[in-house]
Amino acid sequence: MSDELVHYSVARGTATITLDSPHNRNALSAQLRRELRASLVKAHDDAAVRVIVLTHTGKVFCSGMDLKEARGADASAQGVNEFPEILHQLWSSPKPVVARLTGPARAGGVGMVAAADIVVAAREATFAFSEVRVGVVPAIISLTVLPRIAPRAAQELFLTGEVFDAERAAQIGLITAAVDAERLDAEVDRYVNALALGGPQALAATKELLVSPKPPTPSAGFEAMNALSARFFASAEGQEGITAFAQKRRPNWVPSE
Repeated sequence: MSDELVHYSVARGTATITLDSPHNRNALSAQLRRELRASLVKAHDDAAVRVIVLTHTGKVFCSGMDLKEARGADASAQGVNEFPEILHQLWSSPKPVVARLTGPARAGGVGMVAAADIVVAAREATFAFSEVRVGVVPAIISLTVLPRIAPRAAQELFLTGEVFDAERAAQIGLITAAVDAERLDAEVDRYVNALALGGPQALAATKELLVSPKPPTPSAGFEAMNALSARFFASAEGQEGITAFAQKRRPNWVPSE
């Protein structure tokens, strides 16, 4: 276990994926990328997993790409070429992803934050799109960050590379909540418990709905949305949820205590 840079565990329907490379501030080294991809595949493939929590050891959530590995490599050999797969795994995960941060995120680390569905950070956590300050472009992470944050904030923060705090991150839509450090775990647990109450298939379809292109007008989308709604009302999961509500019990998909 000591050689692993990413740890994976499952309890009560929650898969916890922990970045554990504090010696380089959880930078996205080749080994960490490889183990993170494998852990996400494992969580996606496990029917018992309902929610994924992405967290870290050490003071830093993730400092971005490992620049020591990037030094001297040509474009085809850069580790950044593997990073889109990780962002895609997080963004398109059929299971909700909750990110838990006690400390800073930079560059690619912010991209992973933006790819998560819900992000809770300690107030001490900071963020920066530091790419321009080392002469590179925040190209890949723009695909997850730009749909989340206000356009003016993106213009300012992408171009300046300035550090901003968790309160600002919440204000511009990058994270869900900034809380006192002593409340962090309780707030993460609150979200995890709330997500576990949702039907697995309904959650996956709702996630897809949230990121799908929107029709030009509500009227243009009513037919498709009505079909989707009717299909889920008639589904086994929907009927179980409706029956459980009538019987004043929890649906059969809720993890047992």
